[in-house]
Amino acid sequence: MPTIQINRRTVGTGHPAYIIAEVSANHNQDFDQAKRIIEAAKEAGADAVKLQTYTPDTLTIDCNNAYFQIKGTLWEGRNLYQLYQEAYTPWEWHPKLQQIALDLGLDFFSTPFDATAVAFLETLRVPAYKVASFENGDIPLLKEIAKTGKPVIMSTGLATLGEIDEAVQTLKTAGTNQLILLKCTSAYPAPPEEANLRTIRHLSETFGAPAGLSDHTLGISVPVAAVVLGACVIEKHLTFSRNIPGPDSAFSLEPDEFKAMVDAIRTAEKAMGTVTYAIGPKQAESRAFRRSLFAVENIPQGAVFTRQNVRSIRPGYGLHPRYLEQIIGQCATTTIHRGTPLEWSHVGPVS
Repeated sequence: MPTIQINRRTVGTGHPAYIIAEVSANHNQDFDQAKRIIEAAKEAGADAVKLQTYTPDTLTIDCNNAYFQIKGTLWEGRNLYQLYQEAYTPWEWHPKLQQIALDLGLDFFSTPFDATAVAFLETLRVPAYKVASFENGDIPLLKEIAKTGKPVIMSTGLATLGEIDEAVQTLKTAGTNQLILLKCTSAYPAPPEEANLRTIRHLSETFGAPAGLSDHTLGISVPVAAVVLGACVIEKHLTFSRNIPGPDSAFSLEPDEFKAMVDAIRTAEKAMGTVTYAIGPKQAESRAFRRSLFAVENIPQGAVFTRQNVRSIRPGYGLHPRYLEQIIGQCATTTIHRGTPLEWSHVGPVS
């Protein structure tokens, strides 16, 4: 399976999961709040922060007819233009936030939503691009992104397998040679039973690309499970506080929760290890608690070993219990005191 290089970080199987903190709309049009989210991402252990680059006018039109009204989600009651007016990140913030992220050692990139956003992000020399689930069918946009030659991370929410294939082929034909696919359930918040994490491995095997998870579930269990199932990337929304109202805050993690997620992922990665039946150093310390053969009575030299004077007990310093039947009926070659682990030198034939 190929690996992807984003700045100095290698992303793919055999490498630590690449963890992206999604700022999205959680800044609430407050630059200082956006700055605090980026700082919190660093403290929580994220590898990258990601913005979304659009304006209300690049996404939709200001129209109040029924087609543009939001229904059935946590944003119900607004039209699309009103939502994006509240949620967008001012473009003049991007270079300032980028510098804050870079100074902290974080990768910084964004999701563009039209060709003008791609052109703008190219002036910032971002190291990668994210394709949002709702945009993975926008073929002209995919071509614009691919022409940059940068690595692309694409969410697959709402797309059929055929549509994912069309998007992948579009990107590759237009210039993308480093691609990561993210399983995504495009519901806000997403119920865990709709996560279908086993799709992650299928995505990777089907398209020959690293795969991961863009997660909108509540809590940290689902992304940790995703890493165990092979996710190379985890993207999760980060907010400074869910008590601060915002379009995305309800399904975002707070800094301490994000850190708990990162810590749990790193622990899970250590626990996965390799396929082995060898005994590790810590486990070796427990070998004494296995059973072995011991003299449980004083046994004079020449006496016969019986089930009364030899038993399989803890600790594990004597001969393996498998040899009990072989030893019973043999003779002691020397005097053996009660509590002595048996060795082959203690065992001889009946004379």
